[in-house]
Amino acid sequence: MPCKKLLIPVRKCRRLSGSFTFGRSAVLQSEHDADRLPMKQLRTDLAGLGVRARLTRSAKSADVRLIRDKQIPGDEAYRLTIRPDGIEIISAGDAGAYYAVQTLCELLTIHKKAVPAMRIDDKPDFARRGVYHDCSRGKVPKVGTLKQLIERLAHWKINELQLYIENVFAFASYPTIGRGYSPFGPADILAVQEHCKTHHIRLVGSLSSFGHMEKILALPEYSSLGELPGHMHHPGGTTLCPSDPGSIKLLRDMYAEFVPLFEADDFNVCCDEPWELGKGRTKGRAEKIGVGRVYLDFILKIHKLCRKHGKRMNMWADIVLTHPEIIPDIPKDIVMLNWDYAPWGPWIGRTGEIAKAGLPAVCCPGTHGWQSHGTRLDQSVANVARFARLGRRHGAEGLLNTDWGDFGHRNTLGVSLHGFAHGAACAWCEAKTDHSRFTERFCLHAFGDQTGKLAPALRKIGAEPGGLLYHTLIEPFDPGKNTLLPGCRVMEEPERDKSRYLVWRRNAAKRLHLPKLTGADEFKALAHQRLEATKNLRIPTIATGNEFEALAMEEFGLALRMDKLACRRLLIQRDFRAGKTIPARTLRCLADDMRAMVEDFTRLWRARNRPSRLRDNLVAFKRTITEAEKLSGR
Repeated sequence: MPCKKLLIPVRKCRRLSGSFTFGRSAVLQSEHDADRLPMKQLRTDLAGLGVRARLTRSAKSADVRLIRDKQIPGDEAYRLTIRPDGIEIISAGDAGAYYAVQTLCELLTIHKKAVPAMRIDDKPDFARRGVYHDCSRGKVPKVGTLKQLIERLAHWKINELQLYIENVFAFASYPTIGRGYSPFGPADILAVQEHCKTHHIRLVGSLSSFGHMEKILALPEYSSLGELPGHMHHPGGTTLCPSDPGSIKLLRDMYAEFVPLFEADDFNVCCDEPWELGKGRTKGRAEKIGVGRVYLDFILKIHKLCRKHGKRMNMWADIVLTHPEIIPDIPKDIVMLNWDYAPWGPWIGRTGEIAKAGLPAVCCPGTHGWQSHGTRLDQSVANVARFARLGRRHGAEGLLNTDWGDFGHRNTLGVSLHGFAHGAACAWCEAKTDHSRFTERFCLHAFGDQTGKLAPALRKIGAEPGGLLYHTLIEPFDPGKNTLLPGCRVMEEPERDKSRYLVWRRNAAKRLHLPKLTGADEFKALAHQRLEATKNLRIPTIATGNEFEALAMEEFGLALRMDKLACRRLLIQRDFRAGKTIPARTLRCLADDMRAMVEDFTRLWRARNRPSRLRDNLVAFKRTITEAEKLSGR
């Protein structure tokens, strides 16, 4: 089939006889102003094939013609017909024409100038096909980086972007909230939104409004609003106290500045993981009416704020599903964002429970780039695919693919691109997505890799065991403490991470067939296996004319280096605790290699992101280097 190697699959493709071959020049015709952007994109791709294309509003004959026809069902649907005498795109709306051109560009990547004749009838599975990008755990991307990302997401037919914001917005009424975090300003949000609109993407606002408020509650002027100050080593805790009138006032003021910036009807208030709820100031009330009811009462107040601003409230569904007794009382216009990041996760199947209650739902899997240098690629693919299948079965209105940056956000944007693209494919048409060969297609379409060498490298980089190496790279080493788990004292959320580690250890032992290995032996075996698997691994050199992809190639190499350094450090720690003598040369070599890696890490961070919390990672790296040098006697 001529569509077999598309990255974003099409719903129906029928082969016709013959093919269309572009000559040295081509005419691209449309009378609609909105089509000029996709036609310019097509012109650029044709130029790469040695074809000079001319854009025109009218022509007696054209090689590619874009037409509107209201009989095509849906604004995003289209019909692409390739015949020996020309190419015709028919759509009812501007978005459909845009997506048809993206498909045509992919066909050019596969077939070059001679494209087989065919008819494609296409439309998406989900109305909302989104990416949720963490901007609050360390990295605040530059506006230019977001614009480059938006262009790639739109090419993959993503139509929604959300930026996760806890405190990285410059509130005029609360100037200390974003200080020291390189926050976005109103002009930044508006610039990103305008670029999104140009590429048929909605920028949906998102703001932490209940849990994950630790950075704001750490400020002296707001710490009194915490449910349980001091929880998880945070001065004000992590959760707003819902019974404190000051909590809803704070949100009211923040919403007044933030929410009106966004044109989209939807607004994500988050409200996930309020860990201390019912354990601090609301403990007495929770004992009387239940934690779920305490949660619901505050949610209803936030709902009123959203309605005041004319927004449809979106919120994470974890607490609602934990307390299903409150589901009947959730207003029916609140969208439940049901997240679960394990392929086998129990909440994935509960999407049907949300739908049965009459609540709109969006499925929220993840890229598995967080707490990882190179992602957990297989887990991401399985997680997204299963969620997409069940979401479609239960009538979910969208798929929102999440990309987090827990614990300092050392994971790079480049390693998340595979997850973004795969999520886009599943959101458009999961049934036609070839999951087993997706990585090869991603490397071809995203990086122009014709050699087939990049995909195996990405698979190996994306096979990191859990979050072990991410933490091992900078975990403070206590030679006198023979612990089996890293203490996770760095960055944030140590207690939560420890519980995840315990789950990871059980699953990792099963996946790697190490049932007889326990404790330090298990970790040593994993480190040895990882080093052996990546010993001769090199990222192939691929010439790309785009800075965005060139940086991603460097980020793949950085991920590999960080993993290897973490493995070496883990093995040194285990041998040290076992009473073995570590050669000074080994320790000095580790310190020198860490120092060289930090230079590239810093350069790549600054290339895509604002300064923000780079220094947090640099402090952790410096501690690791100093530790190795001290043990070596340097």
